[in-house]
Amino acid sequence: MAAGSGLVLWALGLATLLLPVVPRGSPSAAERRCFCQVTGHLDDCTCDVETIDAFNNYKLFPRLNELLESDYFRYYKVNLKKPCPFWNDNSHCGIRDCAVKPCPSDEVPDGIRSGSYKYSEEANNLAEECEEAKRLGAVDGSLSKETQQAMLQWTRHDDSSDSFCEADDFYSPDAEYVDLLLNPERYTGYKGPDAWKIWNSIYEENCFKPQNVKRPLASGRGDDGGHTFYKWLKGVCIEKRAFYKLISGLHASINIHLSARYLLQDTWSEKKWGPNVTEFQQRFDEVITRGEGPRRLKNLYFLYLIELRALSKVLPFFERPGFQLYTGNESHDVEVKNLLLDILHLAKSFPLHFDENSFFAGNKKEAAKLKEEFRLHFKNISKIMDCVGCFKCRLWGKLQTQGLGTALKILFSENLIEKIPESGPSYGFQLTRQEIVALFNAFGRISTSVKELENFRNILRNLQ
Repeated sequence: MAAGSGLVLWALGLATLLLPVVPRGSPSAAERRCFCQVTGHLDDCTCDVETIDAFNNYKLFPRLNELLESDYFRYYKVNLKKPCPFWNDNSHCGIRDCAVKPCPSDEVPDGIRSGSYKYSEEANNLAEECEEAKRLGAVDGSLSKETQQAMLQWTRHDDSSDSFCEADDFYSPDAEYVDLLLNPERYTGYKGPDAWKIWNSIYEENCFKPQNVKRPLASGRGDDGGHTFYKWLKGVCIEKRAFYKLISGLHASINIHLSARYLLQDTWSEKKWGPNVTEFQQRFDEVITRGEGPRRLKNLYFLYLIELRALSKVLPFFERPGFQLYTGNESHDVEVKNLLLDILHLAKSFPLHFDENSFFAGNKKEAAKLKEEFRLHFKNISKIMDCVGCFKCRLWGKLQTQGLGTALKILFSENLIEKIPESGPSYGFQLTRQEIVALFNAFGRISTSVKELENFRNILRNLQ
């Protein structure tokens, strides 16, 4: 046996000792058809599904949920009125569950409203001084050295080319705060040609796929069971393969949320939301989806590993004593930061992290070109979110693409993160409050999906 293989087996054995065993009884036919292939090792990784299930469901998920209920992470500023940049169809979903209820400004904590894209009291104060200086054209010796540095720092960040997402203009009168806890992601009834058009544009135009390679189950096309597509996917470089798997994993995660929080009852007296097993089977059953469902679920786990790896890498940025999750409530802010650091240390302790060093390796010129293509393709996907006709779907689509884009930015900024000083400003690497909120809420959605799979597995096990 090769030394590398032995090391992997040793690591798997260690993981088994560190993590609780996920109890699973005898599978039913319905469970097997959705989950029989969702087990064992993931392609392009040394990790396995069972290790992720145990780590997420019993360790990370409860703490992450607590974090996302805090004021800092529940308020997200977003412009849901931006026009679609790719086609002229401005039709919007008329279903009431598609609507998003923005927050009255007085409900948003003062510390968040005063500097929605900064992250500490000091940064807020400096930012206000800098922005006033910009308006007056006073970038000269009249500013303190500290203010000049802060101004240059944020200008470099705002104009940088490291962003993977199309950012909203937060000063636009159309940008509003939304309470994510009051506008949860769930089934809205938005489906059909409009929803298909969004995903088709993402897969066909932004996933590096040649036009002559047909996607499995693509509407109105001959299907060879995905043989041609997966032969092509296996032959491309790891970066392009990973890009497709990330988008497929995100798509799978969204479908799990819609199946898990489905409108089961709608009467004049109440609405009842809960898991819809039939909807889940339509999207993930191996027979119904002709083998695609289990592949989609495995891609969800791949996405989980990528975002988890980003959290483990970004710890030095948040560990600095001067960093605050600033809302204006000092004692609460300290508690939330401590919880955040606990989660990041937990993420770092995961025994079988994805190794991103295989990305963009080799010839530096070719690697740089591929990385830029990767970034621009993902940025284009973030723009497509402004074409989603359902406002609630648009909200969560924009947040989750920004969160994944922030995770990619972190992974590809490792050298800058390593140079962050223990105290003082971090000039080389920055995250805005918007990126921070999106990063953790997006990972919260992926973590929730993995947890929901355990619930669906149990429900299907009891079906005869």
